[in-house]
Amino acid sequence: MSIKNVRLEVMQFLEKNIDSFVESYLIPVEKIWQPSDLLPDSEGENFLEEVKELREYAKELPYDFWVVLVGDTITEEALPTYESWLMDVEGVNQKDGEGGNGWAKWLRHWTGEENRHGDLLNKYLYLSGRVDMKEIEITTHHLINDGFDPGTDRDPYKNFVFTSFQELATYISHNRVAKLAKQYGDHKLSKICRLIAGDEMRHHHAYSEFVDRIFKVDPSEMLLAFVDMMKRKITMPANLIRESGGKMGDAFELFSDSAQRIGVYTAHDYIDIMQKLIDRWQVAELNNLTDDAEKARDYLMKLPARMARVADRMTIGKEEHIFKWVKPALIK
Repeated sequence: MSIKNVRLEVMQFLEKNIDSFVESYLIPVEKIWQPSDLLPDSEGENFLEEVKELREYAKELPYDFWVVLVGDTITEEALPTYESWLMDVEGVNQKDGEGGNGWAKWLRHWTGEENRHGDLLNKYLYLSGRVDMKEIEITTHHLINDGFDPGTDRDPYKNFVFTSFQELATYISHNRVAKLAKQYGDHKLSKICRLIAGDEMRHHHAYSEFVDRIFKVDPSEMLLAFVDMMKRKITMPANLIRESGGKMGDAFELFSDSAQRIGVYTAHDYIDIMQKLIDRWQVAELNNLTDDAEKARDYLMKLPARMARVADRMTIGKEEHIFKWVKPALIK
């Protein structure tokens, strides 16, 4: 049987439990928070006073913080790209039956939860008066137009490694932004980012469980897929980000520098996530592996330490890049 057919069988095997995954890791629409719960009430008598208060707290936040918050928002707003890519994975079928198979159901429900993040952050940025919304909208438009290739092809094993990694990375980023906002006295923004981070962690646990279950039935191929993704390195969803008039991807490194300068997401965080996944999936304890998988495991177990040595030698640009999204005059 071909590798492709085996993966399809495994996806069909996991799909039998898709309803329990939805119940365990996602929250019903009527019970989960919505963006309007966390923003000034436009129908309320105190709307203008609440907006004024939001803007006063926003004045205390520094330049790099705004760059990172904008970059996180744009990343969340590009959700249509991520859903369309995942809907094309082997084993996901949005046409069979009413609404497609179980995997299509999972992805639509996951997308519904994720969609709230961009909506909330976008509205917050608009109300803050500290950013150039049109420039942000242009960048988001470009990012969706430019597409996204995580290097996973249609392979569900590689895609679940990617989503397990990325959901944890976004948790770290939003959670760190929440802590920084709290330090600067903006408790409402801190709560916004903390709630978003909570969603990301739940989603991380879900995708990690999918991989864990695959390891139990197809350990060698799952391990080879994991190692392949670590070798090629996880592509960040915003890696093609650009400013208006710029070239595809030319703003990503500058945005990353801002995130590293304020400690929101660093090269060492990337390595820590890799180690957490190795431990979560108990790679060291896997049995009955093929020779190729054994060699791949040996490589993987040494990789975090090797990458840490490289990260220790990395230098980060000290000068703030002046983004069109966040003009210094708006921050003062």
